[in-house]
Amino acid sequence: MRIEDVYIWDINAKWLGISPLQLMENAGAGVARVIEERFGKGHGVAVFCGTGNNGGDGFVVARHLSFENDVTLFLVGDEAKIRSEEAKHNWEILKALDFVKIKVLKDSAYINSLDLSGFDVIIDALLGAGTRGEPREPIRSAIKKINEYAGKAKIVSVDLPSGYPSPIRVKADFAVTFQWDKDEYEGFERVITKIGYPKELYHLVGPGDAKFALRKKGEHKGQNGKLLIIGGSENYFGAPYLASKAASYIVDLVYLVMPEYSAGRITDPDLILRPVEGKNFAEEHLEDVLKLAEKVNAVVIGPGIGLAEETREFVREFIRRCEKPLVMDADGLKALAEDLSVLKGKTFVLTPHGGEFKVLFGVKPEGSLGEKAELVREKAGEIGGVILLKGSYDVISDGKILKYNRTGNRGMTTGGTGDVLAGIVGSLLALGNEPLRSASVGAFLNGLAGDMVKEELGDNFTALEVAKRVPEAVKWAVEF
Repeated sequence: MRIEDVYIWDINAKWLGISPLQLMENAGAGVARVIEERFGKGHGVAVFCGTGNNGGDGFVVARHLSFENDVTLFLVGDEAKIRSEEAKHNWEILKALDFVKIKVLKDSAYINSLDLSGFDVIIDALLGAGTRGEPREPIRSAIKKINEYAGKAKIVSVDLPSGYPSPIRVKADFAVTFQWDKDEYEGFERVITKIGYPKELYHLVGPGDAKFALRKKGEHKGQNGKLLIIGGSENYFGAPYLASKAASYIVDLVYLVMPEYSAGRITDPDLILRPVEGKNFAEEHLEDVLKLAEKVNAVVIGPGIGLAEETREFVREFIRRCEKPLVMDADGLKALAEDLSVLKGKTFVLTPHGGEFKVLFGVKPEGSLGEKAELVREKAGEIGGVILLKGSYDVISDGKILKYNRTGNRGMTTGGTGDVLAGIVGSLLALGNEPLRSASVGAFLNGLAGDMVKEELGDNFTALEVAKRVPEAVKWAVEF
């Protein structure tokens, strides 16, 4: 697991009703428990805290240890800069206690003059994992002061040694880190303590995943994703339009390539329409469409594209030759099913419902959610890509990791919501996300937009209404 996963899990835990205050309490209590298990009780304990949430954890550690130890808390910085509500809450509790001595250290000169020789245990809760570069004053002086007592007192860091990975870091005997070890941590001993995350967070997609997937890359047109959508036929024009409309709320530019026969019905100024001659895609369109694909970051192929023989051949040859990340949906999946070898070496997401899954792999996903999930994982591993199986619970896998999405409602059985989903997944790929995250967050946002429509209209609505709620769903996730 990575440091980024901690932030995602914290946000998703909050979505499940587990408050940041609960997690901070559990973290601080866990650190205190490890310290007393290792060193016993009745010690003089110095707790150095910063003004971020690492410091908030330290406030909780100080309170728990004060029951059977003599605790002094040093706040390094200005109490007015204590950031989060949960850290402020725990700070106010500490200030009301008689048996925790508090000293506020705003000045480096005062820190340098401190004598810590009366303390058996020094706890470092100055900086968390989110800091970059070398620590600045007065934290820098506090780290140097703590390190003067390395080998004399026991030094324990909360989550990681403050200043890590820079050379200016606390020389901790060990760090108490939370829930799991982190891929980025090395060169210091870690003790892991649980803080109350439920098992669901391993698999459930939530607003934390979306917040990271939706990060903007730049301030100029085109820097935040360019997406190509290939779809439409003599019989269908709505499907590629719905995919394009949904995507247009997330990326900077959406190119929609359609046969001119159906393209004439679309007059949306938010899309860049690129008609090709005729009623259906065929081999003669291949070079022009491949050339357009070179200009974008990702491609969606399949919505409304039809099942004409020349179109199926076009789809397979396009996939074989396209080098961009791909989303394949609807009739595109049926064309693909005739030759899955064209996927070899590609970066892609397939978005089948149960029937399309059977067409692709010869077996229908049935049974419990767990049984369906294992089948999806098995087939994703076989084809070397990501499968998003649409259903009441969406199941997403890259062959290793399994994700579930539970946003959405029965009103979304209406035609076209799968096209909206394909457009969202494609736009997330165009923003530079990995396929697994793109598919997972795409399912989450699509379902969330549908839930927002249901709240207003009940169970009876159209896919276009879902597409138009995409910006609201994005805003909710980013601000959660």
